[in-house]
Amino acid sequence: MTGRHSNQLNYQTVSDIAFIFRKGDANVKSYILISNTWVKIICDFTNNRVILLSKYPSRYIYQIPVLLINYSSNFVPCLTKIDMLLDFEKPIAELEAKLQDMKKLASDNDVNVGEAVKSLEDKIKTLKKDTFQNLTRWQRVQLSRHPERPYTLDYIYEISKDFVELHGDRTVKDDKAMVGGFANIDDQSVMIIGQQKGRNTKQRQMRNFGMANPEGYRKALRLMKLAEKFNKPIITLIDTPGAFPGLEAEERGQGEAIARNLKEMFMLKVPVICIIIGEGASGGALGIGIGDKVLMLENSWYSVISPENCSTILWRSWEYKEQAAEALRPTAKDMKDLKIVDGIIKEPLGGAHNDMKAAAKELKKVIIKTLNELDAIPAEERIEKRIDKFCKMGVVVEG
Repeated sequence: MTGRHSNQLNYQTVSDIAFIFRKGDANVKSYILISNTWVKIICDFTNNRVILLSKYPSRYIYQIPVLLINYSSNFVPCLTKIDMLLDFEKPIAELEAKLQDMKKLASDNDVNVGEAVKSLEDKIKTLKKDTFQNLTRWQRVQLSRHPERPYTLDYIYEISKDFVELHGDRTVKDDKAMVGGFANIDDQSVMIIGQQKGRNTKQRQMRNFGMANPEGYRKALRLMKLAEKFNKPIITLIDTPGAFPGLEAEERGQGEAIARNLKEMFMLKVPVICIIIGEGASGGALGIGIGDKVLMLENSWYSVISPENCSTILWRSWEYKEQAAEALRPTAKDMKDLKIVDGIIKEPLGGAHNDMKAAAKELKKVIIKTLNELDAIPAEERIEKRIDKFCKMGVVVEG
């Protein structure tokens, strides 16, 4: 079974090489190609879903939304596609589907439609560019939560090699919502720490939806101190809807754990780079967000509260989440303008989920460049600049 890590199915693999064999309206044979092996699956055509049979361990049983193309001829392979479209992505997807139909029609009937194909391709490119350059703040928030968006471990395995995950806070337990360990990025040994979400229900429960408990933040601090001991730079990847707000988390000292991280991260002697790759909400993000450089991916957000929760507090309803997003100004551009973050990392057109490899390549390039800049600064000077940077944030108006 392939995947970027053991409990996650590789979305791109499934999207590219999943085939459904049908005879008319009846499901005759259904298989999916995984790691050069055809695996039998169950098709639920009523709900347009594919379910892997339990040939593999239970953690691999996965539901994949699919877009099925029906053919009346016998045993025609029908390419499936993960159909997780946001509202503003649907017009683009419709044109792309028309383009594929046009190419297939031309191929089947040996017709030259080169000009029409080029015209439609140009139209798709223009529409995509116009759409993603003019997204509202709420639409950016939606993109940051896209089900196919790369998570921390996706980026770690893409930009680094020899990643060794380290576990436990040496006090309570190992928090699966917080992951971290040593890795090599272009032969530079670093400590990478970040919040991890899940792809399906079982994984989301295991990862607690990316919401770390106190032991998660204590594990992160333990790994940071370990990196400092061996003089290794620290990279944190932030993607959380917030620290876990449950009673048991408060009983174990959630606030104290985050506050201690803030204090200790200010004084770390090694370079620290913090990158918001998806959601950056509240103290959950700030608990691993104190660094020499704080960066954001283009379609991520960073705020003290999510638009939905802000709407609930102010208007007693989630219906005003778009207004709340406009008021909060949580996008990467807003944060750069407010000097909360130091830079924005460009994503491929359409978002990181459309081309994870390109997004990871750009992320890696920025990390290497930033590490080289920080390495040239003495430790004490770095610490002083780090403190000054955060002290200058915000304006106090008296009277």
